[in-house]
Amino acid sequence: MSQPEAKLSRRTIFAGAGTVGALAAAASLLPRAPLAVAQEAPAAPEEAKAPPERGGGYQLTEHVKRYYQTTLI
Repeated sequence: MSQPEAKLSRRTIFAGAGTVGALAAAASLLPRAPLAVAQEAPAAPEEAKAPPERGGGYQLTEHVKRYYQTTLI
């Protein structure tokens, strides 16, 4: 028996191109490896805040304010 010939249709080419494009887009979103090898952590500032006596508590920092601005509709 003879084997059927494989057809390379436009539909197959466009499906392959779409798959390659989707893979390229997904790869571009992946995080990249750090360029520098592990760097030393910066030294702690001498005037660091002492931990509170009764637990952490809530602190309204600039970072938290910025987050709350992003949640507004």
